[in-house]
Amino acid sequence: MGQFRAQIPAVRDSSRPHWSVMIPVYNCARYLRRTLESVLDQAPSEAEMQIEVVDDCSIDHPERIVEEIGKGRVQYFRQPQHQGHISNFATCLLRSKGNWVHQLHGDDYVLPGFYASHYEHITRNPQVGASFCQNFSINEREQYISISPLIQADAGIIPNFLYELARVQKIYTPSIVVKRSVYEELGGFDTRLSWCEDWEMWTRISANYPIAYIPEALAVYRVHSGSNTARYSKNAEKIEDLARGIALINEYLPASKRREYRQWSRNFYAEAWAMRDAANALAEGDKKLARKYIKLVFELANRPVVYVQAMKLWLQTI
Repeated sequence: MGQFRAQIPAVRDSSRPHWSVMIPVYNCARYLRRTLESVLDQAPSEAEMQIEVVDDCSIDHPERIVEEIGKGRVQYFRQPQHQGHISNFATCLLRSKGNWVHQLHGDDYVLPGFYASHYEHITRNPQVGASFCQNFSINEREQYISISPLIQADAGIIPNFLYELARVQKIYTPSIVVKRSVYEELGGFDTRLSWCEDWEMWTRISANYPIAYIPEALAVYRVHSGSNTARYSKNAEKIEDLARGIALINEYLPASKRREYRQWSRNFYAEAWAMRDAANALAEGDKKLARKYIKLVFELANRPVVYVQAMKLWLQTI
């Protein structure tokens, strides 16, 4: 497992629940009420579902929301000091007791039928290591932005999913549930990554287990200015971390496929993401950030047409 992934010991309690809904939070209390209500509205008994908020030393008092909404049904754990999100994720996994773990970030939520649908599909396909569904994306004003692309029309195991997932991230965290024994075998999220640790984790799982899919949007991912994504867009850390993630993910592929898949992913994120972020930074008047993104385009891409487009943007930063 190595030094970069938390070891998750097995749970020995024979009376453990089926679900552990683990909710990591850090200064997102304004969204937590919706998150908790969405789980509680469809939660089975405490014997069947653990629900716990794991607070990474927030200053906006999420414990008040837990007490108000949870009414004793939701457990609350506060870190003794700020850990950072990946260490907080590890605490979530370590504190989970259920056979299946749903890590639901405190700014996301689920829709009616989420747990029942996943239960049906993982029961029908006991060999799977994880199950995920489509999801909606919304903004901080609860406005609809998009729906995740349909991967396949029918519910069930996705064939050869490793090869799809190794190219580009396709799974939003609120949409996926993972068998706890998979975390016990493969370890926690990789601390070498700062933003795309979820992509690496899901790909690691797909390299070892079948993954089931539900072609219905039953989870909601929130895009907002206080998220890690927003923060890392302001300094290009998002793209830099993708480059690190691509290198790690590439190792899960057969040696004969690695070069092709590595460059495909690097081209995709250079063209579809770094170029866009460079143009956005330039439009906002941040030439320094635009140049940083453009340098990443040159580092990642290997297509002359992209170099030409990047050079045109670069000239605008001079």
